[in-house]
Amino acid sequence: MSRLSERPTTAEVGAARPHESAALHVTGRALYTDDVALRTPHLLHAHPVNAPHAHARVTRLDPKPAYDVPGVVRVLTGDDVPGVNDAGTKHDEPLFPTEVMFHGHAVAWVLGESLEAARIGAAAVEVDYEPLPSIITVVEAIEQGSFQGAQPRLERGDVGAGLAGAAHVFEGDFDFAGQEHFYLETHASLATVDDDGQVFIQSSTQHPTETQEIVAHVLGLSSHQVTVQCVRMGGGFGGKEMQPHGFAAVAALGARLTGRPVRVRLTRQQDMTMSGKRHGFHASWKVGFDDDGRLQALEATLTSDGGWSLDLSEPVLSRALCHIDNAYWIPHVRVDGRVAKTHKTSQTAFRGFGGPQGMLVIEDILGRCAPSLGIEPAELRRRNFYEEGQATPYGQPVRHAERLGLAWDQVLTTSDFAERRAAIDRANAENPHSKRGLAITPVKFGISFNFTSFNQAGALVHVYKDGSVLINHGGTEMGQGLHTKMLQVAATALGLPIERVRLAPTRTDKVPNTSATAASSGADLNGAAVKDACEQILARLEPVREKLGAAAPWDDVVRTAYLDRIQLWAAGFYKTEGLTWDAAAVQGSPFKYFAYGVAAAEVTVDGFTGAYRVDRVDIVHDVGDSLSPLVDIGQIEGGFVQGVGWLTLEDLRWDASDGPHRGRLATQAASTYKLPSLSEMPTDLRVALLERATEDGAVYGSKAVGEPPLMLAFAVREALREAVAAFGVSTPSTGSGTGGTKPSVELDSPATPEAVYWAIERARGA
Repeated sequence: MSRLSERPTTAEVGAARPHESAALHVTGRALYTDDVALRTPHLLHAHPVNAPHAHARVTRLDPKPAYDVPGVVRVLTGDDVPGVNDAGTKHDEPLFPTEVMFHGHAVAWVLGESLEAARIGAAAVEVDYEPLPSIITVVEAIEQGSFQGAQPRLERGDVGAGLAGAAHVFEGDFDFAGQEHFYLETHASLATVDDDGQVFIQSSTQHPTETQEIVAHVLGLSSHQVTVQCVRMGGGFGGKEMQPHGFAAVAALGARLTGRPVRVRLTRQQDMTMSGKRHGFHASWKVGFDDDGRLQALEATLTSDGGWSLDLSEPVLSRALCHIDNAYWIPHVRVDGRVAKTHKTSQTAFRGFGGPQGMLVIEDILGRCAPSLGIEPAELRRRNFYEEGQATPYGQPVRHAERLGLAWDQVLTTSDFAERRAAIDRANAENPHSKRGLAITPVKFGISFNFTSFNQAGALVHVYKDGSVLINHGGTEMGQGLHTKMLQVAATALGLPIERVRLAPTRTDKVPNTSATAASSGADLNGAAVKDACEQILARLEPVREKLGAAAPWDDVVRTAYLDRIQLWAAGFYKTEGLTWDAAAVQGSPFKYFAYGVAAAEVTVDGFTGAYRVDRVDIVHDVGDSLSPLVDIGQIEGGFVQGVGWLTLEDLRWDASDGPHRGRLATQAASTYKLPSLSEMPTDLRVALLERATEDGAVYGSKAVGEPPLMLAFAVREALREAVAAFGVSTPSTGSGTGGTKPSVELDSPATPEAVYWAIERARGA
């Protein structure tokens, strides 16, 4: 076992502790960015001037009428930018555009003494537009050849020969939707300027360093003149990895120009209209199986809907390609990827970061093909699992492949899968109007940033003279429990009760050049950096312990070390070893390890309406040796439910007509965008952590848990497919539990009740 993963016998890590801010959350005492803003005197409020076209050229912008509105202080336009008028890392996102690229694009911002004054002022700004042709759907983009960024190809073996030699070949295509992040806290930034012109920004951001960099280049400053702090976020899910930068830049620009604090806080409708979402995809595929149902070859093209600019679309696509295999060995693979350019919000990171989209393609293929192969879907999946010694299509060995089988068998056993399957088949044969479905699906998800350089982190640990400890690290807290785990890591490394350790808000002037809290890597990277800093301090204290004796209390050791002029603070650093990645060739070992999981889900579907409920879900998930089991189980439950939302409920709709509202997001509020709630929770949800699953080479033997559980929700979608198929059974059951011959079912995504109803009608017709 590596030194990094070695865990002491008595440790704070592994204890089932509540979230460190749980009491603050439930009592309303937790401070978020906008809470700080509203406590700030002389505050100015910003409001956008939104364009009413999906694509148009700005021919005239006159801010003068806004100044006639009482309370309006300043109108910000592109002429006010002292640095670079761009809020993106690819230099394709003008902060103040002269060409509108999506419905709701902000062409100017108004600052007012009150939010209402700013809103009325924004309505008074006069803007003339020349409407231009727009592309709204991925299919339109494909037809018109509208693409942006790289077009990678993942390839192994000889796909042509593999398909030619396959006993069974199927082909199809598949459109599936994106997803709105719908974090509880919308985008928020507060900017202030000191007497020397230095800018301090409080931002709800997953990537403070990048927010710092973007603000600096918009203002024409160096990074050391801009400090960004993130106290905490009310949810992020990837939506605050890239998207906060422009809003922070607007606040900072306003503060520099007026000398007053400036607040940018979007309403829910503005947030949904103006910020990016999970990428929707179009997939076309051809697949070959042998007579035993084993995958032989896969040929596919994945086209993501990138929206108007690149944002993170290229790495999202790359991860989708790297996860199209999910848990399955496919000898011959050729997958082409491309990013569609459409006139919609610039789609961005979302929990799973392309992995769910790639995995959904192969799971949909197996679910559709199983009936035609005459093999039960569960058996078809299990038959194609990776085995030890095999490698992914991009060349990375699949370590601990046996854990897939262990988790799979555990779920089959603890869920009584076989007995329930037979009972469900009998019940379905007796009830023509309501059908139940039961499905089991696996997850294999790679952990690390695809971009190797991002796999680094820093920490700053202070030990004070009284023996108390303050830790800073580069990760941000968005409710996922990262700070809780870091407190446990520091307490374990120093051998202290957790009450002796406090954690400070994330700031760029404490830990610089950090990566985003994303890719499920927050605990791995920052935990290792915190541990490194703590171990540096312990090494310095070792001579003092030898002088005082091994039994000397911590406080005495620290006090003596101070008097002996021994440094009691340290900067820790960690970089993930063993990673290689060639983005152009789509080859290498981009992931430190794979996280595994298995879920079995049972649903009941009403044949008259397509409405359904999730009756029971059994999950076994691999988190290594958990740093904080209570936090991890909460992440598994939350990720799973969010995945169910993406796959079954959340239906983003843009106006694709040729009318005056073309390109407008129609689902821009909770009243029109259906989110999972308590009523969509499984009636019976059972979550277990895979035992004896130490991950060597990760901090205290743990594994990431942020993103992988989302894909456990595939089991619900496949259970819906099973239930729909039961409406089209061609041979009545004999009571043996076989359930007759079921048709192949094509199921839309999201599989809303409406989509399920039409799938039932097709199954009955078949």
